[in-house]
Amino acid sequence: MRVSVVGAGLGGLALAQGLRGAGIEADVFERDAGIGARFQGYRLMLNPIGFQAVRDCLPTRWHPLLDEIVMDASAEQLILDPRLNEIGRLGAGRTGIVVDRQVLRHLLLTGLTVHTDAALTGYQVLANGKVQARFARRDPVTADLLVGADGVTSAVRGVLSPGTAPTDTGVRFVIGRTPLTDEFTGLSQAYGSKITGDGVSLLLGAMRFRTPPRLAAEQLAPEVTLPDMGDYVRWAMILPPNGALRDQTATAQDAVLARMEGWHPELRALIEQADPDNSTLLSIRTVKPGERWASGPVTLLGDAIHATSPTGGNGANTALRDADLLRRCLIEAGEGRQDLLSSVDAYERQMFEYGAEAVRSSLEKLPAFAPGAKLS
Repeated sequence: MRVSVVGAGLGGLALAQGLRGAGIEADVFERDAGIGARFQGYRLMLNPIGFQAVRDCLPTRWHPLLDEIVMDASAEQLILDPRLNEIGRLGAGRTGIVVDRQVLRHLLLTGLTVHTDAALTGYQVLANGKVQARFARRDPVTADLLVGADGVTSAVRGVLSPGTAPTDTGVRFVIGRTPLTDEFTGLSQAYGSKITGDGVSLLLGAMRFRTPPRLAAEQLAPEVTLPDMGDYVRWAMILPPNGALRDQTATAQDAVLARMEGWHPELRALIEQADPDNSTLLSIRTVKPGERWASGPVTLLGDAIHATSPTGGNGANTALRDADLLRRCLIEAGEGRQDLLSSVDAYERQMFEYGAEAVRSSLEKLPAFAPGAKLS
């Protein structure tokens, strides 16, 4: 069996790793010009399902390394004012495993065949039941299964399910990261909480590695190369619906600071000392699974079919759950316990159900951070 995975995000890479470990050929095709063409390294919190999924997709020999580059985390989920006074609570506290996306992505990339500058232009199902994918700047590729793991703007979804389209919630946010130094120890109560003021919300999260990633790889899995990265604070300011940068020429950092007049000096210092190359303005768009398409040798995974609002904290978890579920279904097909199309159908039936719930629950939480967001 041969599988073509379109998209080198966490879900697509986890699937490829899991298939590779089971002896199933899997090639990854990424539209970016290179693996490091875009910065993709913010802190994520994985729930038990997401963390177990990524463990199960990785070779067991890398499990000690994975355990060393994550951290246990808990957050009270307080609501604070701009001077860091408690004014309420968001709800029950959260616990989970925290991982840096860029570090995890480099681990998942290890040993895989990834073809970059491979923008999908379309595909066709052949008479023999296989599927041929076409790309803008490379020859077509034929496989037994094509998996669209290519995000909110999925080119695979555009052909497979053209009626399923992203919805823009109207909410914008600026996200960035700042080295975690002793200067910011006083902000510990704010990690995992919401700071609200001037119509915006600021969210903070600490990333503390048990061992620096590069050193951990050198000690535990020399064949793996991980980024040379230190501890940091991930911050995100959520703007009002249809909010935009007040000064279109301003940097992302300046745009945040312009909304923080009178805020606690440690909060302002956190933004001032952020890495300007890793601060950017993003939109919150969602994709709700629509009607099932006819079963065939093409399917979707992750944000391509169920993109969630980040306020739900379940986007990466659901994509990794997809990867592990599809991996297990395809292993059954590879071992002859059921045919390929039945395996894909079994994956899709479960994925549609929990994927739709992930989108719903993430949107349910969005108004607490951005009142007036478009939820339909």
